[in-house]
Amino acid sequence: MAMGMMQDHPLIVSSILEFAERWFPSVEIVSRTVEGDMHRYTYKDAARRARQLANALETLGVSAGDRVGTLAWNGYRHLECYYAIAGSGAVLHTVNPRLFPEQISYIINHGEDRVLFVDTTFLPVVASIRHELTTVERIVVMCDRNNMPDTELEDVICYEDLLDSESSEFEWPQLDEYTASALCYTSGTTGNPKGVLYSHRSMVLHAYAEVSPNSIGMCASDSVLIVVPQFHVFAWGTTFAALMAGSKVVYPGPHMDGASIAKLLNDEACTLSLAVPTIWMMLMSALKASGEKLPHLNRVVIGGSACPEAMIRSFEDLYDVQVLHAWGMTETGPLGSMCHLEPKHASLDAEGKMAIRCKQGKPVYGIDLRIVDDAGQPLPHDGVAFGQLQVRGHWVTSGYYRVDADASVSSDGWFDTGDVATIDADGYMQITDRTKDVIKSGGEWISSIDLENIAVGHADIAEAAVIAVPHPKWDERPLVVAVRKPGATIEREALLTHIAASVARWQVPDDVVFVDELPHGATGKLNKLALRAQFGDYTLPTA
Repeated sequence: MAMGMMQDHPLIVSSILEFAERWFPSVEIVSRTVEGDMHRYTYKDAARRARQLANALETLGVSAGDRVGTLAWNGYRHLECYYAIAGSGAVLHTVNPRLFPEQISYIINHGEDRVLFVDTTFLPVVASIRHELTTVERIVVMCDRNNMPDTELEDVICYEDLLDSESSEFEWPQLDEYTASALCYTSGTTGNPKGVLYSHRSMVLHAYAEVSPNSIGMCASDSVLIVVPQFHVFAWGTTFAALMAGSKVVYPGPHMDGASIAKLLNDEACTLSLAVPTIWMMLMSALKASGEKLPHLNRVVIGGSACPEAMIRSFEDLYDVQVLHAWGMTETGPLGSMCHLEPKHASLDAEGKMAIRCKQGKPVYGIDLRIVDDAGQPLPHDGVAFGQLQVRGHWVTSGYYRVDADASVSSDGWFDTGDVATIDADGYMQITDRTKDVIKSGGEWISSIDLENIAVGHADIAEAAVIAVPHPKWDERPLVVAVRKPGATIEREALLTHIAASVARWQVPDDVVFVDELPHGATGKLNKLALRAQFGDYTLPTA
C-alpha cells in the first residue's frame, strides 16, 4: 500500500497557543476579575505567562500524566492553566465548584489531583473538605499578593508569586497526540460523577470543528463573550477554538447576571456569545428593564438544554441576533451537532423555518449519530420514529475513567447518550427527551421538552418544567411546574388552554403547579430529579 508523503506533526494543545502567539500576538483577552475590575492583555502575554506556569508546575514536582485540578471562574488565569497544564504533559482536571462539597471531594480524590488551582471564591469550599483530599499536595490561590485571603490552609501558594519566580523560557514537549490532555466529570449521571479523559488529538480536532462555518464559525473578526463556564467541558471547547481562530476573548468571571452580561456584550463589541438558556433568560429580563439593544452581537450559541422557540424569536425579532441551537455532552467533547438552515429552506415560510431551527441540527464533521430501538436496532430517519440517541466520533469517549464495567458503549462502538431523539430525512436531529425524563402514558411516549417549550412560549411564563406523575390508569401523566413572570397572574386553566392549542388532546398535561423558582443543577440545567422527589406523592385531579 502506497503511503502519503506529508509531514507528520502531532495534534497537541500547545500548538494552538504557539500558533496564536505567533500569528495573532496583539489580539486581546479581556476578563472581569473576581474582585470586579477589568483585566486586559494579549495572546502574546498569555503565552508568556503560560510558559512561566509550566515551569512552576515542574518546580512543584508535577510530572507527565499527573492530574492538576482547577476550581475557577472564566478568566485569564484559568486560560493560562488550560495551556500550561495540558501543554506540559500533565492532565488538566476542571472541577465544577457548584457541585455539593461531597461530590467535589469525590471527584478530586477519584482523579487523584496532586495540585489544585482555586479562585478565592471557592477557597472556603476547599478548606471545608481539605482533610478529605488525600492526594492533594499544594493549593494555588488564583490571585495576586494584595488579594490573597486569610486562610488556615497549609501549603497554600499565591498564583502571582508562583509565576514571578519562574522563567518565561519553556519548550513545549512534542507529546504523542493520543496522550491524555484533560479530565472532566459529568454531572448528568445518577450516583457518583463519572470522568471523561480526553486526548490532545480529540481536543485539537474538536477545536477545528468549532471554527468551521457549519459549526460555530469563529474567526479573527469575532469578539467572543464566553459565558458558559470553563468548568463545563472547557467552556464547550471554546478556550481552544477561540485562540485557534484568532478571536478576541471576553470572560465574565463570576459576574453572570443579566446586567453584567449586557454591559460586557456592548462594551467589548462582542459579536458572538455562548451560554445555557437560563443565562439568556436573565439577559432578556435585564435588556427589557434597561431598554438597551445589542448593536454588535450577531449570533449566540445555545446549548446545555433545549432552546425554547420563544427565546429564538426574542433574539431575532427584538435584537436581530441569530440563534445557533447546539447539542452535546461531556462525553462528546462536547460538540455533537449544530443547527443551520440549508439553501433549500429559503422558500419555507417563517413557521417552517422555525420548526427546523428548534431542532438540534446535524452532526458536525467528526461526529456520527443514529437512533435505535430497545433492542439496539437502527431506526429510520423519517422525523417520526424516535429512539435512543447514540453517537460515535473523533472526540467521543470510549468509556469512563477508572470504571471497569461500563455498558455505555455498544459492542460496535456507539456511545449511548441517554437522550431520546428523532432524525428527519434531511439529517436534522431533535432531542425529544432524556430516557429517564420521557413520560410514558398509556403505552405512548410524551415529550416533556416539547411541553416545556410550549409552556414557556406563553407571555406570562418565565420558566417551566414538565415531569411524569404516577397515574392509576395511564401509568404516568404530565405535570407542569411553572414560574410566572414578575407581575403575571396567569392561572392553571389559561396555561393548559395555551398548551392544548399545540398538542394532541392526550398529550395535554393533567395539572399545573406554580412555584417561585425551579431547582437547577450544577450546570444550570433543570434538576428534574429534585422535582420528581418533591412531587413524588402528588395526586393529579384526574387520578
